[in-house]
Amino acid sequence: MSDQVDRKEPGELVKAHENIASIANEIILESISDGVFTVDHEWRITSFNRAAEEITGIPREEAVGRFCWEVFRSNMCEGDCALKRTMKEGKSFVSSSTYIINKEKKRIPISVSTALLKNADDEILGGVETFRDCSVVEELRRELSGSVQMGDMVSRNKAMKQIFAILDQVALSDSAVLIEGETGTGKELLAKAIHNLSDRREQPFVGINCGALPDTLLESELFGYKAGAFTGAEKDKPGLFVAADGGTILLDEMGDTSPAFQVKLLRVLEEREFKPLGGVEMTRTNVRIIAATNRNLGQMIGEGRFRQDLFYRINIIRLKLPPLRERLEDIALLVERFIAKFNRLKDRAVSGIDNGALALLMSHSYPGNIRELENIIEHAFVLCQGDTIGVPHLPAYLLPSPRTANFAPEIQPTSGMSLDVAVSSTEETVILAALRRNNYNRRAAAEELGMHKSTLFRKLRRLGIELPLGDGRSVLAKPAR
Repeated sequence: MSDQVDRKEPGELVKAHENIASIANEIILESISDGVFTVDHEWRITSFNRAAEEITGIPREEAVGRFCWEVFRSNMCEGDCALKRTMKEGKSFVSSSTYIINKEKKRIPISVSTALLKNADDEILGGVETFRDCSVVEELRRELSGSVQMGDMVSRNKAMKQIFAILDQVALSDSAVLIEGETGTGKELLAKAIHNLSDRREQPFVGINCGALPDTLLESELFGYKAGAFTGAEKDKPGLFVAADGGTILLDEMGDTSPAFQVKLLRVLEEREFKPLGGVEMTRTNVRIIAATNRNLGQMIGEGRFRQDLFYRINIIRLKLPPLRERLEDIALLVERFIAKFNRLKDRAVSGIDNGALALLMSHSYPGNIRELENIIEHAFVLCQGDTIGVPHLPAYLLPSPRTANFAPEIQPTSGMSLDVAVSSTEETVILAALRRNNYNRRAAAEELGMHKSTLFRKLRRLGIELPLGDGRSVLAKPAR
């Protein structure tokens, strides 16, 4: 008896092999730990693997068919989308760093790789993106660097870490917050961090600069007005207290308001209601108020320029941001973040900053604080045509003049020098320069550097710098190494 062999036609064999390959590909995609999704030409998600569900917290049945930016809410979606660039330029991108917002509203750092999605006939069907959760790596990196991140703020500074440590508790309360700090220290960023950590995060965050507007305009902006309240008021206009209802309102530069306006603001804080301009009825409001100022409100109270009762209303929780000159340890960290930011915005690939340029940044006093440092890095991006920011790319006002050039020894970029070594070297340079400018008077040098004299002494011991006895006016003696 001969065996009966079930023979298939060539076309059926090809189809069977394609089915097997398709099943194998699906099994592989479901088993890997990287998230994978595909989109069509309209940017709607067409597939979503198991890891993508786990990282985002969104089931595939909710994701498939939606626009990709609705699912991921990444900072890349705002303009520098790697997948969009792949679809436009026809080339892949590997390991772009970004973050997404998962279903629990938590920010997840990820690395992204993208490619075109093609069929067997080489026709472009859309795009495919692979992404990896980098939360553990980011947390380890921050622990190793000693830095702490809260929202868009990051710091190694002790005072900043103390603020970050209580920010969750501050956010979950509904009490008024007063943020003090010089212009450019990040008061609005801190206010946004409080809002984003609070139960109001799904509602609006609205900010207004009180110092930029006269009383009448400020009142109409905050409280709104009724039709006919003044010439040109043809219809009702709701104010920011209505726009921010259920959310948070930031009253920036609170110290610049007049005593007359402060009375009206006090009623809002006490009664949770206000009257629009030209209105006859009170309007209830449910907003959390965060006030910010670069002025000394306590001194203004003594001078009669700020109401004491309003001060106590907004001063339930008080947070004071240190100026950048007191956060020298954060400069290298902030420079790194600004370089990453402008690389995304300007489609550049600047890798970092050399030690000479970093030394100049470390020795600057920053009257404009973090905002000034960000502007300096943006200025450097305009002039830097290579991959490393150097001294020639910095603004001219930072460069040492012939009169001050001998205050600090030049630090030459050294191949293989770590960031920690570079920071220590520049810190030593800044301290020595301050000592020389103050004729080695330790107290005066400490005041110029914005630190306590005991803090300066600790840094001198750590860096191995020996000073003369007494008042320190003789020649500096530094041990041989």
